[in-house]
Amino acid sequence: MIPHGLRSAMVPNKALRIGRRQFLGAAVAAAAAAGCLRAAGAEEAKPQAAKIVVGAHPWVYAATQPKYDIYPILDRIFADMRYAGLDGIELMHTALYPDDAVSRIKALSQEHQLPVIGSSYGAAMWDPKQKTAVLENAEMVISRLAQVGGRTLGISVGDPGRKKTPEELDHQAVVLRAVRAICQRHGVMPNLHNHTYEVRDDMHDLRGTLERIPDFPLGPDLNWLLRGGVDPVTFIRQYKRQIVFLHLRDQEAGGRWSEALGEGDMDHAAIAKALHEIGFAGDAIIELAHERDFQPTRPLRESLKLSREYVHRVFGW
Repeated sequence: MIPHGLRSAMVPNKALRIGRRQFLGAAVAAAAAAGCLRAAGAEEAKPQAAKIVVGAHPWVYAATQPKYDIYPILDRIFADMRYAGLDGIELMHTALYPDDAVSRIKALSQEHQLPVIGSSYGAAMWDPKQKTAVLENAEMVISRLAQVGGRTLGISVGDPGRKKTPEELDHQAVVLRAVRAICQRHGVMPNLHNHTYEVRDDMHDLRGTLERIPDFPLGPDLNWLLRGGVDPVTFIRQYKRQIVFLHLRDQEAGGRWSEALGEGDMDHAAIAKALHEIGFAGDAIIELAHERDFQPTRPLRESLKLSREYVHRVFGW
């Protein structure tokens, strides 16, 4: 079976491929808005439960900075995301480390009328030797995140560079439960955010976590799913009850990331249909990324703007 994510890549003519994708995207968005979207041979789609907040994650900026530190350029990031028409920003947790982070981020959020949706967060949760340090760090980050108005935490559990043992997955679950408890105290909703390492090898890592904590909310990165060998549409339909958050990106048929959403070959029309079918009502985050040798053709703010417009056109959000 051809994965939904790259079906459009099979169309040989680039102009025809883009035209088809835009046509399908417009059709999906229009049908969703009318409340009559249907999956092929499926029941009528569920109505959208709430307005979907569409924000962005600053990784594409971090990739240009020493040690991936976005704190010195937060002013630019907030201004760019406001310009792009985004509803909010998902921070990187390291932006909350400086002593003046809370006051500075609150001021930028107010200045640009750009709410902080939440933050990504990564730690070696599988390693027993790091448990105390991880939980102390999580307490600090989550507390500060709540102070700047953040309400979500996208958790990455850490990659040892190999498959985790059953014992390491057991420990990982213990730490995740503790982090979830910290989130609950501060009014923050945690979700499991995947890179490729969580979902490769037949989702060894993610399955291991869900076997131990079956009800943990999910915040999949749909492009990392594809790169890890998992069909995003199948994943959405399988885990529909737990998906509370999304990361969106695009890539070309050859596997390289596109400059903006809508300039690659991922079948976002099929993804949008699946999300409307399950009644997705979480937050959607645009997270652009570029290969190390990529040379941008436009300012990042313009790529964010194009991506935001694409999400509105194709997903109806």
